Amino acid sequence: MPVLQHQIRIQAPVEAVYAIARDVERFPEFMPDVKSTTILEASPDGARQVVAWVGLIPAFKLTVKWTEEDLWDDRERTCRFRQIKGDFTEYGGLWRFVEDAGGTRFESELRYEMEIPTIGPLIRGVVRKIMNENVERLQAAIQRRAEGTAPAQ
Repeated sequence: MPVLQHQIRIQAPVEAVYAIARDVERFPEFMPDVKSTTILEASPDGARQVVAWVGLIPAFKLTVKWTEEDLWDDRERTCRFRQIKGDFTEYGGLWRFVEDAGGTRFESELRYEMEIPTIGPLIRGVVRKIMNENVERLQAAIQRRAEGTAPAQ
């Protein structure tokens, strides 16, 4: 199963970056590849959420849908997530937000598997490239938002 690891440095306080990441329902406002996010369930303290996602993969003209469970740890500034139903065979990972010299290091680890009948090595490579680009775009969008450079919509 592919595992993607990325990190980005954001010139904003860790509390601000973490707050943007926790506000998943606003992602479609500043992430073009996210069509919608809807919180279906939330624990009273907000530490556990069940979120329905609809994402776009323009290269394949596909819409991808999944529902994930997010477990937020405010003390550690992490989010562990896993798909509970949807288009992926497996999807899950960890976001970590670390204070870094007055800014924030946003670390992302993503595990995924997508079963497509008759998928060959070439298509697997294309899917991996798209998943990598999606993680990079998500991190860059949060970076722009946190640094105050997100385009107004």
